[in-house]
Amino acid sequence: MSNFSGKRYEDWALEDPAGLGVEAVRPIRDEIRRRVVELLNDLGIETK
Repeated sequence: MSNFSGKRYEDWALEDPAGLGVEAVRPIRDEIRRRVVELLNDLGIETK
């Protein structure tokens, strides 16, 4: 994570889902969701 002039940059290393089946993509999708929710919480934005 980096902060520059009031901006926050996240660099998330994630597996590329290209060419993978649905069962292999679901954990990647879930990890993205988890990280987005965590980021929103860090920014003080309430999630459901």
